[in-house]
Amino acid sequence: MNTQNLQTYFLFALLVGVLTISFFIFRPFIYAIALAAASAVVFQPIYRRLFKLMPNKAWLTSIIATLAIIAFIVAPLILLGIRISQEVQHLYLSLAETGGKSGIISAVDSLVGSAKHYLPLPSDFSFDIEQYFKLGLDWLFGHLGDVFSNLAKMALSFFVFIVAVYYFFKDGHKLKKAVVSLSPLADDKDETIFRKLKLAVNSAVMGNLIIALIKGLLTAAGFLLFGISNPALWGTVAAVAALVPGIGTALVFIPAVFFLFVGGKAVFAAGLLIWGMVVVGLIDNFLGPKLIGRGMKLHPLVVLLSVLGGFAFFGPIGFLLGPLVVSLLFALLDVYSSLIKTR
Repeated sequence: MNTQNLQTYFLFALLVGVLTISFFIFRPFIYAIALAAASAVVFQPIYRRLFKLMPNKAWLTSIIATLAIIAFIVAPLILLGIRISQEVQHLYLSLAETGGKSGIISAVDSLVGSAKHYLPLPSDFSFDIEQYFKLGLDWLFGHLGDVFSNLAKMALSFFVFIVAVYYFFKDGHKLKKAVVSLSPLADDKDETIFRKLKLAVNSAVMGNLIIALIKGLLTAAGFLLFGISNPALWGTVAAVAALVPGIGTALVFIPAVFFLFVGGKAVFAAGLLIWGMVVVGLIDNFLGPKLIGRGMKLHPLVVLLSVLGGFAFFGPIGFLLGPLVVSLLFALLDVYSSLIKTR
């Protein structure tokens, strides 16, 4: 083995080792960085317009574009939080005035009594809601440390997200040039890959935003149909919750169904439950692949599997990383096909 090959193998092994260690260093912030990159891509038109107005102040245009993203994310959440807190306070006062506690207990007892006729429950089975509520509070107080730890991690991730967005705006073109220069592929092939990844990011983000908006509208329609007050407010909450994988519109539908049931409207509660599970819950399966796959130019089945598989593999951020990885796969296959044809 000559010296040059030995140096090459040693450098390759060292590079793999350092890359592995670097991965574990950046691993806690991968989700925040991925979301920052996606946000920078989606808001790139705003940055470019600002940069045309101030061509010699990239730092200032990056700050303004980053503040626009913060306003787009934080402002609606603050307004919704204030409005929801008002609604919760109003509901609490209403329950206190009308004896809501006894109504809830009697409704739960009625539900358990009905369940005994259809399920093999022991005759002495009972559901003490006050006891379970006390146990829930005890569990919550016992895990306050974990709660605050998770909140601190979320705050740190949000800080990393904001800083990463700023630098993606300011130095994103430099990062792209560095990747292109390191790639052994021709520059036009690298540009093709970047172009398809950009389409994938825009399609995934905009597709999920459109789906969330449709879910919010359908939730508001269902609440209006089955007699829930403030359907526009809860439809907006459902639209925001639909952007959170694993939680979704269930965050809104489950309390609403329980509220109808406790109020003695069992038929309306069942109707709203069916509406939420069938009409709203299946939107992802029908519209998601078409909306996301339209810009990516992939088959709807491939898009559906990439979203579901991405969610299972990457977690909540999988709705973005799954289609992105599959889009990268097909982009590399196109490059490989073109290289084979030119030989």
